[in-house]
Amino acid sequence: MHILHPITLLLSLSFVWLLNVNCAALGSSDSPNGESPFTPKASLIRYWNKEIHTVLPESAFFLSKASPLGPVDLATFAKLASQNALSTQLPAFCSSAKLFCFPDLSPSLEKHDHDSHFAIYNNKNFSNYGTDRAGGADSFKNYSDGDNIPVDSFRRYGRDAAGHDESFSSYAPDSNVVDQSFNTYGAGATGGAGEFKGYNVEVNNPNVRFVSYSDNANGKGQKFSTYTENANAGPGQAFTSYGKNGNGAPNEFSGYGTSSNVVGSDFTNYGETANGANDTFKSYGVDGNVPQNNFINYGDGGNAGVDSFAAYREKSNVGDDSFQSYAKNSNAEKANFANYGKSFNEGTDKFSGYGKGALGQQIGFKIYGVNTTFKDYANKKAVTFASYSKASPADAAVKVASDSVAKNNKWIEPGKFFRESMLKKGSSMPMPDIRDKMPKRSFLPRSIISKLPFSTSKIDQLKEIFHASDNSSMERIILDALEECERAPSPGETKRCVSSAEDMIDFATSVLGRNVAVRTTDNVNGSKKNIMIGSIKGINGGKVTKSVSCHQSLYPSLLYYCHSVPKVRVYEADLLDPNSKAKINHGVAICHLDTSSWSPTHGAFLALGSGPGRIEVCHWIFENDMTWTIAEA
Repeated sequence: MHILHPITLLLSLSFVWLLNVNCAALGSSDSPNGESPFTPKASLIRYWNKEIHTVLPESAFFLSKASPLGPVDLATFAKLASQNALSTQLPAFCSSAKLFCFPDLSPSLEKHDHDSHFAIYNNKNFSNYGTDRAGGADSFKNYSDGDNIPVDSFRRYGRDAAGHDESFSSYAPDSNVVDQSFNTYGAGATGGAGEFKGYNVEVNNPNVRFVSYSDNANGKGQKFSTYTENANAGPGQAFTSYGKNGNGAPNEFSGYGTSSNVVGSDFTNYGETANGANDTFKSYGVDGNVPQNNFINYGDGGNAGVDSFAAYREKSNVGDDSFQSYAKNSNAEKANFANYGKSFNEGTDKFSGYGKGALGQQIGFKIYGVNTTFKDYANKKAVTFASYSKASPADAAVKVASDSVAKNNKWIEPGKFFRESMLKKGSSMPMPDIRDKMPKRSFLPRSIISKLPFSTSKIDQLKEIFHASDNSSMERIILDALEECERAPSPGETKRCVSSAEDMIDFATSVLGRNVAVRTTDNVNGSKKNIMIGSIKGINGGKVTKSVSCHQSLYPSLLYYCHSVPKVRVYEADLLDPNSKAKINHGVAICHLDTSSWSPTHGAFLALGSGPGRIEVCHWIFENDMTWTIAEA
């Protein structure tokens, strides 16, 4: 821990005292609304008035993103940041600055020798729970239900138990940014069963880690049913050394990731050197949007294992699966892939080094999808291929996919994308769910954020600051944001990630000039309902213009991905209740007129039934997102 020299501490306390005196003296006269001129919000108001030259007042919506830190806390945390010592005060920093941080769960050495039932529970560390238990059952029901940022840890749970059952039912449903860790869960157990049913259903940003789960277990089965169904984005699930050295342990994944949006799973060293493993993946990733799954060294060195993949990733949009060194060095391994990768829009499946060095394996591929590649797989006589799907012409594929998704796939939310012709008075249309699903956060002041690293090359420093352990949810969240910020811009795009309100002003004015205004949809009324367009106005007279749109990224502090795309039209419209005709919202919509560089599999084309460059695409500005345009008097 960093310890301040007594003289330095005395000077710091003197500075804080003077700051308080100045705040009291100046607070009522030298800043708007009697607020201290030393707060981040007061500083932002001054910066707005200096950099933005318009007759319009400051945006109250934009100013609400300013850091809530008071003058004293601002000075304290800025000093800690300059000394690389923020990590020593992370809980206080996160709370005071309104950041998104996971709580540090204290370790638990408790042991429990009786059955337990946990209902309506959250943020708990279950370490050594059920260890050495003989028989019995533990139940987790409605656990972390609807919680925001639930963090649960199950370490050494049920280790060396005999005939002990665990049931996770309706676990963490409808939660936001879920983080669960199962380390050495069920290791060395004999018999018994674990069931995950209704687990992480309809969650946003799931991140679940199973490390050394059921290692050295004997006959202990695990069943994952309706797991991460209807989930949205996020790193997904990681299974590392799952069932390693296990004996006769059946595992079933049924309805896993069904209808989810961009959720991935990694299976590393799953079932390694296991004996008689029996794994079933049924309706896995079905009806999903861009599911991504990686199987690395799955079943490596296993004996007489049976793996079945049925209706895997069926009816999904695109999606990518990779099997590397699958069943390598195994003995008498049997694997069946039926209706595998039958995405309505072409995905990619890679089998590399499959069955290499194995003896007596039987592998069957029946009705498998387009874009499947097999590289360096061994014993080709033991692999059978049947009913390989042929690709259809691109235009036909786009139309078939568009019709199919628009009718059947619920992940394309009605009203998420629409045509410009819908933006006329009296038109009725569905409004998507425009509610902000991100954790509530604020910008950090420049005096703090400028002292923090912001680069993938500095990930170790960021992990230390935000207490992110290796392979943790927070590490993945930070890396994902940084990688997206460092990604090269798309053709015609000008982009920048902004981590302070001042940075956003700088980027917007660099693109549009200093006569700018920021707009967003007023509220979330009308979400997931039908709405009617009332009075409508095209910004800048409805002319083709350019704008800067800013969308939130998941990160500990408030972070926006801002980009400018040419050839757009921006509209403001009163949104009415279609029955009473009463005004319920004031929406901002942006129409992209040039979609030629968009992917053919973009959700807009699947929803609207066209392709790149053929149509314009419009969408609403969601809660807490914003778009900047040239100001109008």
